[in-house]
Amino acid sequence: MAAGEGRRLRPLTERWPKPILPIDGKPVIATLLRELAGAGIGAATVVTGHLAGQVEDLVGDGSPFGVSVGYARQPEPLGSADAVRRALETGASAPLLVVAADTVFRPGVVADVAAEWEGSGVPAGLGVRRGGGEGKTPVRVEEHRVVEIGGERGELTAAPLWFFAAGVLPRLEGLPGPPFELAAAFRDDAGTSIEVLALDVGPTRDLTRPEDVVVENFPYLGRSG
Repeated sequence: MAAGEGRRLRPLTERWPKPILPIDGKPVIATLLRELAGAGIGAATVVTGHLAGQVEDLVGDGSPFGVSVGYARQPEPLGSADAVRRALETGASAPLLVVAADTVFRPGVVADVAAEWEGSGVPAGLGVRRGGGEGKTPVRVEEHRVVEIGGERGELTAAPLWFFAAGVLPRLEGLPGPPFELAAAFRDDAGTSIEVLALDVGPTRDLTRPEDVVVENFPYLGRSG
């Protein structure tokens, strides 16, 4: 998912889309695509919107990153579930790994949690982390299952990393909105919920405010000198 406006990063994101801004001197989306390739994922659909051309020019067909990349456009910021529906319309298929293209995970974590979810038999999975900072969605976990998303703030927050089996995809239709969010598919209007495996991704790195671009790149710049 690489369509967001990155409003809190203005004025930087008035000129550049958030996914191509750097962490450790590398565009965030480039690092993420290499992690997907390392997890054995051979194809990805990048959903673009805000300043889409810059993302698409950087990523191209994905070959420099070891992944075959196609594209779907999300002209308006209508939410994560809408982004997934647009990817499905352009040929993506389940099982799905859905991730925001503005987050850097520790090396190897995507591969580890993908294997954990695949081996679990659970229909959905969600990355969780301790803390996560400003604006992150709280989650409650019991016995390695996510039992609440967006409730009272505790020690855990959601990371933007979802897994869905084919049987979950019908729940993406008829969601409340806009915006249409993946979290709403977790529990429907009748209170029926799906089982969601909590996947510990550890600390993540993200660009939220303009000063984060300096903070997240300063160690890299120091090493380069």
